[in-house]
Amino acid sequence: MKNILTNYKQGFIFSKHTPEEISNFDRVFDVFKDLLTHTSGDIEEAFEWLDILDKEYDIFTDDYTLADFEEDLRKRGYIKKEEDSEDGDQGTGKGKNILTAKLEAALREYALDQIFGKLKKSGIGNHRTHKTGLGDEREGENRNFQYGDDLSAVNMTESMKNAQINNGISELKITEDDLIVEETKHKAQMSTVLMIDISHSMILYGEDRITPAKKVAMALVELIKRKYPKDTIDIIVFGNEAWPIQIKDLPYLQVGPYHTNTVAGLELAMDILRRKRNTNKQIFMITDGKPSCIKLPNGEFYMNSIGLDEKIVGQCLNKAAQARKLKIPITTFMIAQDPYLRRFVEDFTAQNKGKAFLTGLSGLGEMIFEDYEKNRIKRI
Repeated sequence: MKNILTNYKQGFIFSKHTPEEISNFDRVFDVFKDLLTHTSGDIEEAFEWLDILDKEYDIFTDDYTLADFEEDLRKRGYIKKEEDSEDGDQGTGKGKNILTAKLEAALREYALDQIFGKLKKSGIGNHRTHKTGLGDEREGENRNFQYGDDLSAVNMTESMKNAQINNGISELKITEDDLIVEETKHKAQMSTVLMIDISHSMILYGEDRITPAKKVAMALVELIKRKYPKDTIDIIVFGNEAWPIQIKDLPYLQVGPYHTNTVAGLELAMDILRRKRNTNKQIFMITDGKPSCIKLPNGEFYMNSIGLDEKIVGQCLNKAAQARKLKIPITTFMIAQDPYLRRFVEDFTAQNKGKAFLTGLSGLGEMIFEDYEKNRIKRI
């Protein structure tokens, strides 16, 4: 008690907060991560851009050079020589630099911070449903305790009020009849397939559309890993054909000399989701153009880049309707604003009963994250 009184009399002592200085490495590292996304993981090209930027903006100093930064990257485990073995043994040291898994993860975290702000890692995500009962998200509504309710859901403040009213203050006691529990909502799991258009139009007309798409994909993956670890996300790309890519390969994603085979992408997405056990399933599609390619039964490609080809569009609409029957909503993010695309998007969305966002690149990440939160509501 004496110590407590002494501390109380002395009061609290506050000192001036001195912000922690950003190290030379951290200062350059943020720029480097952004450059790596633009160069599709090409470290040497990113170094060349750093050198160019240094000449204009003095990124490096006599005390901390580009060579020092490269050495720090290697020491911290962000890059390695291509010929280095998996067990850590070094080769001749003459191979080109490549990203490590640590740097691939850092790029996803950086993308998330850029697009969605700083997120604190939390527990399992709360995919809200309309089913109340023995759930795990506090809803704010109270009801009487029922046999089988988890005691951790008991609202002690309301229960104490009931005890005072029912039993009086003189002999305070709590019985089962006094207990009040707070309603909860169940968390639903979500399986998502993210489709990314890698047709040539994604870099045409002087506008880089693939880099923002990559950033969104990396950020969405990181968000789900942190906030909704029970959810699943698969990434597929589609050009003339469609194929899945691993999460670790996202930084290296590049546009090819492809047309846009939306049908192949939808077929693959639905095939992936059919194998998922979750009841909540969805497809996100990021594209900047109309479907211009399908694969014929004989294995040949039918392509038409002029206008809206009825044969190609018809197959796309059929796939949209098929996804609707499977209860898989499709949200289309059309990152081009050509007026003639609106008709296709509207018809496609109507067939699927899904949603569409006709937008440019600005705010793409925020829209996708907001829609992810809304789409994971499953009415059960």
